[in-house]
Amino acid sequence: MSTAAPAPDPAACTTMAEVRAGVDALDRELVALLARRFRFMAAAARIKPDRGAVRDEARKATVIAQARRAAEEAGAPADIIAALWEQLVEASIAYELATFDRTRG
Repeated sequence: MSTAAPAPDPAACTTMAEVRAGVDALDRELVALLARRFRFMAAAARIKPDRGAVRDEARKATVIAQARRAAEEAGAPADIIAALWEQLVEASIAYELATFDRTRG
């Protein structure tokens, strides 16, 4: 875990240096969270009974819809978040398939 300072409140930023420091801090947090998410994908590859179970379109739709709702509740741009989650879920599926093949193939 990083000992870097947490991101400042964007409303309190008065310089671009502060904005950039905040974005950089958030990026580090996001990467750490994504790394954790991909560890769950590796666990899924280990647990699922067969390769065909990796792609689940119903689950994909649910995950994206949940992200959209969370974005709306947070006042974030829901369409952008949903598009990002589409990419994230597809990347997660690709990672899970590769992990499945590497560990079970």
